[in-house]
This record gives sequence, structure tokens and C-alpha cells, in this order.
Amino acid sequence: MSWGTELWDQFDNLEKHTQWGIDVLEKYIKFVKERTEIELSYAKQLRNLSKKYQPKKNSKEEEEYRYTSTRAFLATLNEMNDYAGQHEVISENMTSLITGELTRYVQELKQERKSHFHDGRKAQQHIETCWKQLEASKRRFERDCKEADRAQQYFEKMDADINVTKADVEKARQQAQLRHQMAEDSKAEYSSTLQKFNSEQHDHYYTHIPNIFQKIQEMEERRIVRIGESMKTFAEVDRQVIPIIGKCLDEITKAAESIDHKNDSQLVIEAFKSGFEPPGDIDFEDFTQPMKRTVSESSLSNSRGDGKSEPKFGGKSKGKLWPFIKKNKLMSLLTSPHQPPPPPPASASPSAVPNGPQSPKQQKEPLSHRFNEFMTSKPKIHCFRSLKRGLSLKLGAGPEDFSNLPPEQRRKKLQQKVDELNKDIQKEMDQRDALTKMKDVYIKNPQMGDAASVDHRLAELGQNIEKLRLEVQKFEGWLAEVEGRLPLRTDQARRQSGLYEAQNTAAVNSCAQDRESSPDGSYTEEQSQETEMKVPATDFDDEFDDEEPLPTIGTCKALYTFEGQNEGTISVAEGEMLYVIEEDKGDGWTRIRRNEDEEGYVPTSYVEVYLDKNAKGAMTYI
Repeated sequence: MSWGTELWDQFDNLEKHTQWGIDVLEKYIKFVKERTEIELSYAKQLRNLSKKYQPKKNSKEEEEYRYTSTRAFLATLNEMNDYAGQHEVISENMTSLITGELTRYVQELKQERKSHFHDGRKAQQHIETCWKQLEASKRRFERDCKEADRAQQYFEKMDADINVTKADVEKARQQAQLRHQMAEDSKAEYSSTLQKFNSEQHDHYYTHIPNIFQKIQEMEERRIVRIGESMKTFAEVDRQVIPIIGKCLDEITKAAESIDHKNDSQLVIEAFKSGFEPPGDIDFEDFTQPMKRTVSESSLSNSRGDGKSEPKFGGKSKGKLWPFIKKNKLMSLLTSPHQPPPPPPASASPSAVPNGPQSPKQQKEPLSHRFNEFMTSKPKIHCFRSLKRGLSLKLGAGPEDFSNLPPEQRRKKLQQKVDELNKDIQKEMDQRDALTKMKDVYIKNPQMGDAASVDHRLAELGQNIEKLRLEVQKFEGWLAEVEGRLPLRTDQARRQSGLYEAQNTAAVNSCAQDRESSPDGSYTEEQSQETEMKVPATDFDDEFDDEEPLPTIGTCKALYTFEGQNEGTISVAEGEMLYVIEEDKGDGWTRIRRNEDEEGYVPTSYVEVYLDKNAKGAMTYI
């Protein structure tokens, strides 16, 4: 089966068919090129998607990725990034192995096709020239034959005419012979031309054209084979990345299987555990006696149940009502008046001031309720120094010892800080050791460098190490303090903050008993000594004796006399100048201070307040 023998007369159709084949090849190249663009766009979109959901550095999202579910999601994002990389590999391989190769091959194919059809046209032009020569020889032979016939007829006519001279007859005879000779020559030339044409025609249709068409057929078959190979490469490029894509999918499956709901639940406990015990039951308080409230000795200390021992009280020499703060400061923090203030008197005379008891419907909230409300508020702060520091956090400044955090979280933060400082110390020591070795080398080989040049750096490293060690000691001290307050980790799950609870409960009972024993609501050293609890010997008393009072935000002048008979209030005289430490929050009460130990609430309508602008701006967070 050869185009040269079967399609010897289809030169034009073969030319059209081969051009169509090249168009098909170029169309396939365009298809592959668009596929590579799609792969690149898809890979780019996948990378952008993965990048979009990656956790941002130094953000809250990084903390969320400690859970197994979020770590699995992060692994999925990373695998999707690798997945996108494989699509980029597909695009690159298709571009280099298919698009680039086929583009070069198309150019070569066009040149080869042009050459073959040029040879075919040249052969066709040659046979057409031979045919024209044959036609010309044939026409000349035919013309000469006709001329010879006419000359012969003219000779015969002249020879038969008796009136024609002998000379004219001889002339006609010679002319007829000449024409016959010319006809014979034309015949011989026509015969030679015909033989030559037949030979050329035979070579054309049985040798030249078949060879040219055979080359064209081979060219077309190579094109078909090449496009088939390209299609195989198209599939193979995809098949080569399937194992890697499969690994990516396997890693995503593995990450999904690594999700541990129990572990995540434990991480939530570690992240938010405060170390406090939940509040116990509140005992019944008898209000049948209007002028005297009886607070049970076990109202707070025994609220945890019968399985816990009561804190022991004794006659300690120091008159401390609370192990964390000064006398009278607890009640001022816990017992702000929750009833509306009395209206200002109709006249400025002291006798017109309504100092009588408030309406029975407006009963003040008991101390135990105030204490439980304070201890269960957010954030749960385990000492009153932490309360003030917790308030300062609203302005963005956190305490160095993390005292604004609950005990368990504070312990974790301090331990983390100690570990970081120890790592920094190790780095500094490694640098010091390296410089020491370098100095020894310089001492032994002075030509390598000056040994004194590293002394300054060694001194700096020594100072840095010493500073870091002091920092470690400081944080370890705070850590020991926290671990001393936290309970021992035993099998009793509910003893998570026993020591802290005992101190707080005993202190509240002490305050309540002091309040009970003093008719006018004041606290005395003698009364507090009788009911003071026994607490472990710690540095808390000395530490909180130095607690600074709340800063003043202005001054005020008493417009009327007010006798503070309720808890948390303070008595003032008309015309007295005092310091304002907390302005009215909308409840009708202003907190003032007379001296370091005397402070409380008075009705806002009883005083004229002069706030300091700078101090007021500084206290906007309260």
C-alpha cells in the first residue's frame, strides 16, 4: 500500500491532506498549552488557599494549633501546598516534553513538506514541458504532411496540363519532393519526441512521483506517530505525579486519623485551668434580728463539705484580719453600698440630715455573697495585689510575675519563662566557651590574632550570664511561691487549691466575727486577735503590708454631715476636705479617703467633687 502507486494522480488532494495534518498537530499543541495554563492557575489558587488559612505569626491562631484537630488541619494545608507543587510539575513537564518538542517538530515538518511538494511540482512541470514538445512536434509533422500532399497534387495537376511548360512541371516536381522530404524529417522528429516523452512519462508516473509521494506518506506517518507519542506523554506526565499526590492524600488521611479528642480535651483543661476550687454551699443567715447579723463560724470555712478539715484559729500576736491586705481594706473592697444613697437634706443643718436606718426592703447584701461574687468574677485573681495588676492589664501592661493569671496558668507561664531563660544562659555560655577557646588559640599563636580583642566581649557575656541567672532566680522564686500555694497532686481531685481556700475562708470568717463583735462596724486589734486564724508562716503579711493605696483622682468638699453607719461607708463632717479615689459609677456613691487607713463611700449628692483631669484620664479603666 503506497501513495505513489495508489494515489499517483492525487497530488492536490495529498497537498491538502498533509496541510490538514499539520493543522491538527498545531491544534493539539494549543490544547496542551492551555492545559498547562490551567494547571499553573490551579496550582497558584491552591497555594493561595493554603497560604490564606495558614496561622499568622505572633497571633492567637498559633496557640490554637496545639490541638490535634488544628494540627491536622495545618498538615492538610501543607499537603495541599505540596499537592499544588505537583500540578506545577505537570505543567512544567507538559511544556518541555510536549509543547516545546511539538512546536519544533511542526517547524521541521513544514519545511520537509514544502521540499517534497516542491519536488513534485518540479517533476510535474517537467512532464508538462515534454508533453508540450511532443504536441509541437506532432503538429509540425501533421503540417508538413499536409504540405507534401498539396505539393504532390499540384505536381500531378501541372504534369497533366498540356498547356504548362516543361520547366513549370519540373519546378512543381522538385517542390513536391522537397515537401515529402520535410514531412519525412518531421515524422522522424515526432517519432523521436514521442519516444522521449513516453520514456519521461513512464519515469514520472512510475519512478519520480511514487518516490515523492512515498516520502510524503512517510512524513505523514511520522506526524501521526509523533502525535500519538505526545498523547502517551500527556498521560504519563499525569501518571508520574499520581504516587506523590497519593502520598499527599495519605498524609492528609494520616493527619485526620491522628486527631485525638481526649488529648484536645486535656489541652483545654491545661489552657484554662485556674487551680481554684468551685464555691461551696452558702449557709443560711438569720435576719430575724434587724440590728445584728449573725454570721455562722462555718459559713464559708465549712462550705466545702464534711470531708475537709476546718482552718484552725488561734491567738496570734499580730492583729491581722486578712493574710493579704491591711485592716479595713477588705471590707472597703468587698462591701460597696448596694442600696441607693439617701437624698441630700432639705437644709444644711446637721439635724436635718437623715441618718436613720434604711428601709427594710433595701437590705444590704451579706458579706459572704460579696466575697463569693468577688472570688468568682473574671478574671479570678487570688490576691488583692493581683486585682490591681489585673486592672492595669486593661491598659496593655502585664505584670512581670504573671500575677494577673490564675495559679495554674501562672505556674505554667513562669515555668515557660524559666526554661527560656535557661536556654538563653546556655547560648551565652556556649559563646563564652567558644571565645575562651579562641583566646587560648590567640595566646598560643599571636600571629593569628590579638587575645586582648576578645576580653571586652567575654566581659559582656559574663555580665549577660549573671543578669540572666538573676532573672532565673527571680522567676524561680515566683515559681516556688506559686507551687507552694498550689495543692499537692494526689488522688483527691477536689483538693486543687486547699491551702489557698483555707486562707481565704478563714480570713472571711475572721472579718465576719470582727464585724459581729463591733457594734459600730469598726475593727479593733483586740477583737481580731481573738478570732484570727492560724496560717502557715509565709511572707504574705509583710508583702501586702507594703501594698500601695489607690491613687487619688481629685478632692471633694463635704456639703452636709453624713454619718456612715452601713458597711463600706465613712462619716464626714460638713465643710471637711477629703480625697476622691473613685468617682460615682452611676449608683449614687463616691469613694473617698481621709487618710491612709480611713476610706469608704459617701453619697455623691453630699459632696462637691473637684476631679484632677490628668488623674481622671488615668483612671478611666476602673
